Amino acid sequence: MNDPVSRTILLLDIEKYSERDDVEQAYLRRMLYDITDRALEKANIDETLRLRADRGDSVMELIDANASVTALLRVLLTEVPVQLRSVNRMASSSAQIRLRAVLATGYVAVDRLDGWVGSDLNHACRLLDGEVLREALRERADGFALCVSESVHTGIVRHDHPGVPADAFHPVTVVGKNGPLRAWLHGPVPESRKDHSGTGAGEAPVPGGEGDSRTAPEQATAPGAPHRTPPAAPPAGAVFNFNGGSPCFGGGLVAGDQHVVSGGQVSGGIHLGGTVERGERT
Repeated sequence: MNDPVSRTILLLDIEKYSERDDVEQAYLRRMLYDITDRALEKANIDETLRLRADRGDSVMELIDANASVTALLRVLLTEVPVQLRSVNRMASSSAQIRLRAVLATGYVAVDRLDGWVGSDLNHACRLLDGEVLREALRERADGFALCVSESVHTGIVRHDHPGVPADAFHPVTVVGKNGPLRAWLHGPVPESRKDHSGTGAGEAPVPGGEGDSRTAPEQATAPGAPHRTPPAAPPAGAVFNFNGGSPCFGGGLVAGDQHVVSGGQVSGGIHLGGTVERGERT
């Protein structure tokens, strides 16, 4: 196996491909390759700078690290939706093509059998297959949903280059086989993936801040600060404390041979302070 080298990873997948018959699948594959080739050519990435792997309903492209990721991302955001509209206008309802896409960067090795190996590639595939991107595509009228890796967001998107608006990307968490993966979704986060604070899936609100629904005693305290439980509000009316020894009545000592304390009636001989009371009090 060759040493891993830095690559840009582009993945495109057709929605509901397996539900089509053979004729429709063959047509959709041609359209997928045409759209991919036109997008790469538009980004000035010719065939000498890329390797392609055919996955039936999807295409995987390994692109030379010297090719402009910014240019490719700009084309994915502007040109691919236009191409999809053009293709779908001329296609029957059963041959409509809708695409999920992932753009990532990382290290990938190519072995002597032309196999591709690399954890960064595996992570990109997890993003493509994640339910977040699938749900996003179902809500997109233009038939295109794009997700970029954390590395692409850090190196390209967050710098707000022309044609790549940073505020159009939102953080999401994709559950993978080896744990959660953070990524950035272009366009609105699916409603089912938003938490109660309106942030992307996996984005927890700051304790005690806006969107924190916990009650005050449950909110975090400063490190090292002792935990204090708020005092309970005093109950209305008389207070009966039976904590061993002589009971207290409203803070005063009640002593003697009390028999019954119920229903507002106290019977038996009792002492209230220094005065001895005999008989029944109601």
